[in-house]
Amino acid sequence: MKFKNYKYILLLSLGLAVVSCKAPAIEPTKASPALPESFVSSKDTNTIASTPWKNFYKDKNLADLIDVALKNNQELLITLQEIEIARNDIRVKKGALLPMVGVKAGAGVEKVGRYTSQGAGDASTEIMPGKEFPDPLQDYTLAAYAHWEVDIWKKLRNSKKAAVSRYLATVEGKNFVLTNLVAEVADSYYELISLDSQLEIVRQNISLQTNALEIVKVQKEAARATELAVQKFQAEVYSSKSMEFEILQRIKETENTINFLLGRYPQEIPRDKTNFLNLMPNNVTSGIPAQLLANRPDIKQAELELAAAKLDVKSARAEFYPSLDISASYGLQAFKPNYLFTLPESLLYSLAGDLAAPLINRNAIKAEYKNANARQLQALYNYERTILNAYLEVATQLSKISNLENSYNLKSKQVDALNKSIDVSNDLFKSARVDYFEVLMTQRDALESKLELIETKKEQLNATVHIYRNLGGGWK
Repeated sequence: MKFKNYKYILLLSLGLAVVSCKAPAIEPTKASPALPESFVSSKDTNTIASTPWKNFYKDKNLADLIDVALKNNQELLITLQEIEIARNDIRVKKGALLPMVGVKAGAGVEKVGRYTSQGAGDASTEIMPGKEFPDPLQDYTLAAYAHWEVDIWKKLRNSKKAAVSRYLATVEGKNFVLTNLVAEVADSYYELISLDSQLEIVRQNISLQTNALEIVKVQKEAARATELAVQKFQAEVYSSKSMEFEILQRIKETENTINFLLGRYPQEIPRDKTNFLNLMPNNVTSGIPAQLLANRPDIKQAELELAAAKLDVKSARAEFYPSLDISASYGLQAFKPNYLFTLPESLLYSLAGDLAAPLINRNAIKAEYKNANARQLQALYNYERTILNAYLEVATQLSKISNLENSYNLKSKQVDALNKSIDVSNDLFKSARVDYFEVLMTQRDALESKLELIETKKEQLNATVHIYRNLGGGWK
């Protein structure tokens, strides 16, 4: 008889397994397109991405600012907590693989109706000669219990592996925040010292224009110039002074931007305000595109998220299969406290195994499985997009560095020519060989060209910052 029961249970289990194994097939994902062999004609594998940021940024003031930002920046601190959350998720998934064991103690009382099956049975039952079953019936329990879902189809193990991949992805996300933070501080620092240089140029121009204004006033008194010339020169002085205050405001805003990145309240940013145009951009070695896969944190993060999404699909597919749950309990139970420790009469134990599988109305499981597939495709497309974006960012910056170098050389020659033209125009104006309008236009053109030269120098420095970040440098 027992053999027949076991045979029926086995047949039922096999039937559940066959029916539940009809899960949808995993949707295939296409392979990612291969990266080009090189950014430019050279295939040199040397790359500045392997250089630590302290060696890349040699300005001590800038290095000190970056160091403070890495300690105090709130966005970075938030990201570190995300890593802690992901680490705890691993503990949760790991705990699901192990049996859950607990203890319980309870007390209760129950009164059933006399004219019920349970009440009638209790009334006729004697536990001791001459004594009926207690009414109402009390219940006292002290026991240990356990529950374990056996991971037959690796559902829980795949879920734990997915949590590990997401934890590693958050670590790479932290590295991505690091490299962007370093670049933002460097960008703002170069913006600040370029504004200092612009302010110095504008103040020099104000001094030059003021001298020219005094000359025009003297010439007017000598009847060699008109009131119109005086007012034109005066207007230029006012315009330059207005520009001075605009630059001062931009300096304050940039200082506050840096202070925000450093996680502190407004204060002056220490920096060298001289010789901005003499700063030389770092030499750039880009390596080959394949190195982006190892150096860029955002690519590694997207790759790990894709791996986690694939594991989620396997875990969701396992929901269609039978699950085996084992539960057990062991302890003491009695209807009076003084009977609770009477052994073996008060001894309680149980062991049960359940094999269950979804047969009908599996819409919720199918929907979650399809969602897991969709999230996997999203992760794949995000991975491809991240690689494409990384390559294009590097290619764009390499082109920009080359073009900015040529532009800076030409603008330097333009500034030299206009500086000479200022002296020439002033001499010609003093000898009345040119009018005041030509002097004004020469001074204005010279000012604009000097400011453009400073802006180009700043873009050169920022371009090296960006190529360093885009190649995956700044987080080591």
